[in-house]
Amino acid sequence: MDLALLRTFVTVHRAGSFTRAATLLGLSQPAVTGQIRSLERQLGRPLFVRQARGVSPTSIGDELAHKIAPHVDALLEITEADLDEQWAHRTLHLAGPPEFIAVRALPALTPLVAQGMTVRAAQGIAEDLFEALAAGHHDLAITTSRPRGRLLTATPLCDEEHVLVAAPRWAARLGGAAVVRDKGVRALEHLPVVEVHECLPFVARYWAAVFDSKPVTAGTVVVPDLRAVLACVAAGAGLGVLPRYLCADALDTGEIVALLDPPVPPLRTYFLVVRTGTLAHPHLARVHEWLLRAAVSW
Repeated sequence: MDLALLRTFVTVHRAGSFTRAATLLGLSQPAVTGQIRSLERQLGRPLFVRQARGVSPTSIGDELAHKIAPHVDALLEITEADLDEQWAHRTLHLAGPPEFIAVRALPALTPLVAQGMTVRAAQGIAEDLFEALAAGHHDLAITTSRPRGRLLTATPLCDEEHVLVAAPRWAARLGGAAVVRDKGVRALEHLPVVEVHECLPFVARYWAAVFDSKPVTAGTVVVPDLRAVLACVAAGAGLGVLPRYLCADALDTGEIVALLDPPVPPLRTYFLVVRTGTLAHPHLARVHEWLLRAAVSW
């Protein structure tokens, strides 16, 4: 059986759409449709049910995908090995949160860049990154949520601890961490808040995890970059919730202080996300493994 037909089948099965599979394969949608029909004729069984939005596999389709997908990936690795021999000179298209990309991912990849690899980085929120990754615009995305479906595969990368912080003068006005610990959220109700969005995603997550409540105030300063949030908090604009990796230096130097040290701090997990099957390519597998090793020291 033609490997191209099986590759198209596996791609459609993972993508859930002829259109999306065509984009990933560099084919036209009619070509993908024709290949699936050809494979169905050879097998004498339907592999997909056509729906208003995309396709869903039949039980036969699911069974076939389960049996052949690992082997198709392995065969593609062999057939494309020559293209990936000079992996260091390939361009990596990476995407993720701008702060994490800047502070963690790009510095970690510097040794590979020194060996000849080039990098193109983009930023965005998780759902947008999933769409772009599925469409083939990125090789690898770093996100804070897991993708749904079969097209994308996520691997836990690292956890980040969230810290409630403010400038020293705000901490002194509150009376220190002991007062915040005793009074709880009531001690913070009238403080200005610096956040990345009007919905206060970081503050709301912290309030829910630590105080079992919702914030009652609106953002005083809203700026869509955690590095700007850190700068505003250090300047005294209000309290903020920041990942420790981003504010550790400012905490060490006393620019900002932690308003609370909960026994179980709120955590958020980062994931490395790729299109399913693409880790068979040595270039991407090397980068993936490199980032996982780097994360051990984070």
